[in-house]
Amino acid sequence: MKKQYVLIGLLALMGKVASAQLTIDSEFRPRAEYRNGFGNLIAEDADAGFGISTRARLNAGFKTETYNFYLSLQDVLVWGENRQILPYDQNNSFAVFQAWAEVQLGTGWSTKLGRQVISYDDQRIFGGLDWAQQGRNHDAALIKYSKDKFMLDIGLAFNQDYSNPTGFQSAGTTYNTTGFFSYKTMQYAYLKQAWENFTGSLLLLNNGFQETDGVSNLQTLGTHLTYKNGSFGLSGNAFLQTGQRQGEVDVKGAYLLGLDLSYKVSSKVDLGAGLEIISGNDAGAGETGAFFPLYGTNHKFNGLMDYFYVGNHANSVGLFDVHVSANFKLNETSSLMVKALNFSGEQDLPSGEKSLGTEIDLVFKKQFKGYALVAGYSHLFPSDGMYELKGITEDAASGTQNWAWTMLVIKPKFLNGTN
Repeated sequence: MKKQYVLIGLLALMGKVASAQLTIDSEFRPRAEYRNGFGNLIAEDADAGFGISTRARLNAGFKTETYNFYLSLQDVLVWGENRQILPYDQNNSFAVFQAWAEVQLGTGWSTKLGRQVISYDDQRIFGGLDWAQQGRNHDAALIKYSKDKFMLDIGLAFNQDYSNPTGFQSAGTTYNTTGFFSYKTMQYAYLKQAWENFTGSLLLLNNGFQETDGVSNLQTLGTHLTYKNGSFGLSGNAFLQTGQRQGEVDVKGAYLLGLDLSYKVSSKVDLGAGLEIISGNDAGAGETGAFFPLYGTNHKFNGLMDYFYVGNHANSVGLFDVHVSANFKLNETSSLMVKALNFSGEQDLPSGEKSLGTEIDLVFKKQFKGYALVAGYSHLFPSDGMYELKGITEDAASGTQNWAWTMLVIKPKFLNGTN
């Protein structure tokens, strides 16, 4: 009799899955890095760093006519971090990367609830930060509307860090997590409209940061515009920040302006050029004019060596970035990207110096059957201003500032069911 119940249960489950779409996939991404000036200038008497990390993800999606559910589990493993036969993970890196449900509300409306990646446009303000092995996510509730070429997202978040079942009563709503612009509350509206050759979006974002006597609110407002006509492409960003950032620091006149042009020379060559200006701190005590791009994929911008706005440069002299690039399709399965960037402060350093240096980035990609290999090399040629900015003299710094990496990407698909 029990076997009959089990069989009936299995048949019911199969019928449920058959009426929906179930996908199960994963990612295995080991990356080796040689760091000899990545993120900061390395001293002459310091040894270069080398290490290997792996991101492992297991993803499951379940889609029906009325709702979608998605779950992504991940661990970031640094080779050698655990001693032999250690009964637990040394760095406690296992995490639920995403866990959300999107419920259909009818006539283009839906709501998406839970831990999720929030990514828009070129990922300048909101991005998934996929380069970082841990990625970036948000615990949020979204109300979504989409019709034809128009979309609207309204996002809400309220963060808490109590660690026991009685936290609601005993801890109140004080949010003790700080750093990296971790917010207590968030509200935003994102609107996007597409036409034949032109797309425009508008972002209105408010972040509330916990203070001892309340909450500081920082507003980020701006637009992303793109134009595409044949082989020519143009995109631009314009954002302002006002209000208060963490520490009750008044933000006045902070801005980000960016413009990028692209041109497809042939089926095998794409060229690009652009500039970005990010305001720095020219205000008095308790104030700042410095813009920070908050929750974007900042590794994508201002050089791959991450000297600016990647956990650093948050209240400094700003940045003036001029860059040119070329993408070469070497054959059907491989490509090479070459990019040169010249950096200057948006304002003078105390010495009056502005020039920060030049960076060269190379990225090679090779697609094999079922997996891909990606490798890169970057070299920084610092100017006098970079030594001053990073607090090290040219004599004390290494004469070579570079970074090299290689990464294997495998994304097995275990199940891709359709109704």
